[in-house]
Amino acid sequence: MLIRRTAAWSMPESQATPEHLAFNRRRVLGAAVAAGAAFAPGAAQAGIFDFLGKKEAPKPQPPDPSAGLYPVKRNEAYTLDRPVTPEAINLGYNNFYEFGTDKYIAAAAQALPIRPWTIKIGGLVESPREIGIDDLLKALPPEERLYRHRCVEAWSMALPWSGIPLKDFVAFAKPLGSAKYVVMKTFLNPDVADGQASPLYDWPYTEGLTIEEATSELPFLATGAYGKPLARQMGAPIRLAVPWKYGFKSVKSIVSIDFTEQRPKTLWQVAGPREYGFWANVNPDVAHPRWSQARERVIGTGEIRPTLLFNGYAEQVAHLYKGLEREPLYM
Repeated sequence: MLIRRTAAWSMPESQATPEHLAFNRRRVLGAAVAAGAAFAPGAAQAGIFDFLGKKEAPKPQPPDPSAGLYPVKRNEAYTLDRPVTPEAINLGYNNFYEFGTDKYIAAAAQALPIRPWTIKIGGLVESPREIGIDDLLKALPPEERLYRHRCVEAWSMALPWSGIPLKDFVAFAKPLGSAKYVVMKTFLNPDVADGQASPLYDWPYTEGLTIEEATSELPFLATGAYGKPLARQMGAPIRLAVPWKYGFKSVKSIVSIDFTEQRPKTLWQVAGPREYGFWANVNPDVAHPRWSQARERVIGTGEIRPTLLFNGYAEQVAHLYKGLEREPLYM
């Protein structure tokens, strides 16, 4: 008797995207990639924006004044087991719900003003303060690291981030001994980011790590990528990158970092408490309630790869979770 075994990442034909929608999304992807690569002012940009169904093109913003800092020196301790995702692909395939719920928000994100930009440091610290992004880059010069990135949607990328180790920022902030969590929030401006008008989410986007996680070696405040300042659609001018966790933990366009005794209620925990947890550690053996996490699709190549525990960073972070086996670690 022939027994057919279905692959873990497969889906029934009834769930496949209809052909006409798939081809429309390919056209949008092409437009978004082109927009991300150039963002030319005037008619070309307006045409792309009209195609994406928006009312008008965003007002052009000044270039990032930190461009002269990049490229920065690479930290060779952080290498990859796969090629870096091409920049053009990354610029056109982004989750940034502030600007929309699909992946093709690159054109809309150009409306985000990134100067002046300050980060408020507060909560349980010796001295609450506010610091401009350019002053922060002078105080804590960036380095480059190559990291894997794994989305909870079961796709992955590989990126050359430039930025500041979060543990160095924590030392700079001088938290009190009573601080147990680091809480990060993104901007709140629905006039610029019309996705923030949606009542489905508890804006502003809020995420957090434990102090132990934040002061480990991997978490990174990314301020650039691909040897240049961070693109707006990737979370400019400063975002979190935590490569052993699902991507929704990596809050973008950060405006405040607070130190607290209480675990924060994060945006996705509030929006989907049965599907998204605080820890969000990558684990191939724990499925999302609606799909398997055993495999991942590599964006840019379409390759299907086995998902690695902690996204391949177990050596660096597994010790952080000893004694927490009863916690819902992964979702």
